[in-house]
Amino acid sequence: MHIIARRAAIGFGSPVLSSLCTGNGRFSYPGWPNTPLNQWFSTSQRRRGIMLPANTVEEMKKIIILHKPATLTDFLAKFNIYMHVIAGDREAIKRIAFEFVEDKAKEGVIYVEVRYSPHLLANTKVQPIPWGQKEGDVSPEDVVHLVNQGLSEGERAFNIKARSILCCMRHMPNWSMDVMELCKKYHHQGVVAIDLAGDESLNCVANPEHRKAYEEAVRCGIHRTVHAGEVGPASVVKEAVEVLKAERIGHGYRTLDDQALYKKLLDQKMHFEVCPISSSLTGACPLDFTKHPVITFRKDKANYSLNTDDPLIFNSTLHLDYSTAHKSMGFTVEEFKRLNICSAESCFLPEKEKKDLLCTLHKAYGMIQTTAF
Repeated sequence: MHIIARRAAIGFGSPVLSSLCTGNGRFSYPGWPNTPLNQWFSTSQRRRGIMLPANTVEEMKKIIILHKPATLTDFLAKFNIYMHVIAGDREAIKRIAFEFVEDKAKEGVIYVEVRYSPHLLANTKVQPIPWGQKEGDVSPEDVVHLVNQGLSEGERAFNIKARSILCCMRHMPNWSMDVMELCKKYHHQGVVAIDLAGDESLNCVANPEHRKAYEEAVRCGIHRTVHAGEVGPASVVKEAVEVLKAERIGHGYRTLDDQALYKKLLDQKMHFEVCPISSSLTGACPLDFTKHPVITFRKDKANYSLNTDDPLIFNSTLHLDYSTAHKSMGFTVEEFKRLNICSAESCFLPEKEKKDLLCTLHKAYGMIQTTAF
């Protein structure tokens, strides 16, 4: 989740509304608040020197970036190329979190929820130790602490608000209760929710350990989102909502295959975290953006947001996703405003902070505040 604004030199200043099109008709990035909900760390490596399959940054980008449509499995395989550079490195983890906030600030974001798996960045107190690492001294809890530090320092440096979502992984159900315990411990220290992510095409039925973690989340009042219906069937979305009690759905495109479920979620104002560019590159949606499920979401006035997913692997930015929605799907300024209000309404901030965020958006958009979507 991101919320974008044009900020003054100090503080947030007064967001200035700008047209989507410049005088020559070319797309111009909107200079008002925006609230993306589905964002992963882009894991830029500006410091650590570990053996990689390339000698220059440009060569590395060519290897990592998904240049043409593939599958979700192909996308997830990209992490094997570089994650060993970051995992287990305290300074790298903290710095990546800080630089993530810096990058979002440059995009005009005033609020962002970023998600990650603490276990995939650890090298001790995790079984198995990921990425072929030797055992070290960075535990999943250390990772959460380091990320919180980096985000907090970034908030102070760049005058934006950043919160995090901790991810369970579909292929590692033995980690899920540990993730839940970390969510509980850091619930008021920057962590706002739990997520279930991973390859739906391989794991379409939630493991009992995932269900147990989400039941505990409900009991403890921890917010819940689930990656579902991206490439997996509508039944995965149904399970996310009815069994895991998800409050938001990551992607959710396959919901449209079950019209009864879709109608139910529309009535519930379930929030869909839509990622236009990534969904075309993972094979989740047609290459023809005019046939993207978000077109139906828009027509039906669903509750959804536009997000970049993984900026590094998809080589995407908020500007590019918004530009694509404008040029290829016909989104207007008013529609962008509306979906950002939906995003803020569905964010996982405490109610007081959420109201303040919505107030900022309504003022920026010159809108009268309403509870209606």
